[in-house]
Amino acid sequence: MRAKALVWLILWFWPLILSAQGTPLQYNTYGAPGLIDMPVAGSAPDAELAYSLSHFADQTRNTLTFQATPRLSVSFRYAALNDVRGQQDILYDRILDRSLALHYRFLNETARRPAMAVGVADFVGTGIYSGEYIVASKALRPDLTGTLGIGWGRFAGIGGLSNPLRGAFADRPDRDFAEGGQVTRNAFFRGDAAFFGGLHWQPNPRWGLVLEYSSDAYPYEDGSAFDRRSPVNLGLRYTPRPGLQLGANYLYGAELGVQLSYAINPTRPPHGSGYGAGPAPVRSQRQGMMAEGLTVTAQSRQGSQLAVALRNSRYPNSAQALGRAARVLDRTAPREIESFALSLEESGLRGPALILDRATLARAEFALAGANMVRDAAEWADPVTVPTTQTSFDWQIRPYVTPNIFDPDDPLRADLGLALDGRLEWPGGLVAAGTIKQRIAGNLDQTSRRSTSVLPHVRSDFALYEQEGDADIADLTLSWYGQPHADVTTRLSAGLFETMYGGASAEILWRPGGGDLAFGAEINRLRQRDYGGGFDFLDYDVTSGHGSVYWRSDAGYQVQLDAGRYLAGDWGATLTLSRQFRNGWSLGAFATLTDVPFEEFGEGSFDKGLVISVPLSWVSGRPRRDVLAATIRPVTRDGGARVQIDDRLYPLTTPLTRRAITDSWGAFWR
Repeated sequence: MRAKALVWLILWFWPLILSAQGTPLQYNTYGAPGLIDMPVAGSAPDAELAYSLSHFADQTRNTLTFQATPRLSVSFRYAALNDVRGQQDILYDRILDRSLALHYRFLNETARRPAMAVGVADFVGTGIYSGEYIVASKALRPDLTGTLGIGWGRFAGIGGLSNPLRGAFADRPDRDFAEGGQVTRNAFFRGDAAFFGGLHWQPNPRWGLVLEYSSDAYPYEDGSAFDRRSPVNLGLRYTPRPGLQLGANYLYGAELGVQLSYAINPTRPPHGSGYGAGPAPVRSQRQGMMAEGLTVTAQSRQGSQLAVALRNSRYPNSAQALGRAARVLDRTAPREIESFALSLEESGLRGPALILDRATLARAEFALAGANMVRDAAEWADPVTVPTTQTSFDWQIRPYVTPNIFDPDDPLRADLGLALDGRLEWPGGLVAAGTIKQRIAGNLDQTSRRSTSVLPHVRSDFALYEQEGDADIADLTLSWYGQPHADVTTRLSAGLFETMYGGASAEILWRPGGGDLAFGAEINRLRQRDYGGGFDFLDYDVTSGHGSVYWRSDAGYQVQLDAGRYLAGDWGATLTLSRQFRNGWSLGAFATLTDVPFEEFGEGSFDKGLVISVPLSWVSGRPRRDVLAATIRPVTRDGGARVQIDDRLYPLTTPLTRRAITDSWGAFWR
């Protein structure tokens, strides 16, 4: 009763506490904004991406947390737990658990009001960490922040009280570990509740001390993994540099633990605006298009206007490529040319023409707001229609890494080697492309698990391709790209699309007015490749295809919905939500539901995962267009699987659009 009285006393007087900004946000052992184990109501800076690693009592948690909006953070967690008890006291020697958590701050802190947030943990995992909470945090002094919350599920193990929501929320259904992957809607905020809280004291920018009262009883670990003796935790935090945090914890009166968090922000590149070479002066004769990483694929003169189509092989920002081209044309074009109509081109497909006034370029070169001056005077028109006259061939040798994570026998496997890429483009949108890979080292071929899927093994036999192949033809295709209308593009492809599938594919994309809404359709006739990485095939074939809707907001949030038939013959839809940054970063998540029942799908219940794309220009500070892209799946199964095809129309044509150019206009005059 004394504890409850103290809680209500704090809640009653909290609005009267006045304070300035409190302690900086930190990540807890679960990788979420928090104290030690318990959450807080704060949020990281918008777009921050953090990796957290914590260990205690023979259990390790790896968490990737993304501040998807200024108020919403999303955490994907992969934990290794030893000596865990399930229902009926079944003892598991080791469990590798994957879970997803959401944290939403619905009230900002003011002088008299705490910040408040609501969260759900492990709502599509096995349920080991399942719980919900409402939490408030308030700066008590500039160096001291207090937190008080109420939780359900995992957050209601100690000092429980009857659910204040009552009624249908009074009881929480039991849940065993099972195979996970199902959303536990019938358990949200149900069952007994309990209070938790703590203090975070930050006497200086480097050192912090955390005191926490935890309501987590560790129901699956207490008595097997460790002996829980107290609800009080104590933590020490050290921040040697911005974004890096080290911690040591004394937990539950029984165990010592350590943790590490490292955060980066896509909106804050480590090299500022970059180290690329500056542009040549407008009337200098020193450099040409090739020196600027640009290729003129077509040009024609129409009166006093010069129309030019350009292929950009260097700049991640479309506007920067156009700005460099405009400088080159101004110093090389005849003096009687008064304007330039510039279209960017990819695989024979062109974006709208940006019409630039030559006299404005000269006036803007040294103007304080020169880029804005050019933008205000520019006009837009349909793509340049002059036929392409250039044939090009590009090749490179590059290192590659092929990771495979979440294997229950070995959570991290990978191969590394060298890849030879080649690409030949003819006039008229005809493109031949291919990749040969030579494995040098790795352990993917040591995967011993075999698929037990009841569906056709369209993905679950992926390990066989690593064991049989060595020097492999990763892909080899011939494609034809067409543009029957300024807003319509098409693709016809045939060949070996990826390691596991080859065949034929047709696609069409309609982007009305070149705007933020687009519609697409694709159909594929596919056959599964043999494990050896050559030109042989297995006896499995399938017809797949999807209709797609794409939409992007002004703030860079993108929604993609694909509906149709998948590789295993199942029908359904995939929803992808992502955030696209102007510097090329992209982070998102997807989920696929098909007519395959959860029990037939197997572990994970349905296909889902994270998609991350990091531009190498952000990492190196040098202008380049290539990216590091990864799709992280908790488990690879056969339901909801799609064929991988390079240069699908939507991502291929997005850099050509008016949106891509205007979003990057700040780089036009660089």
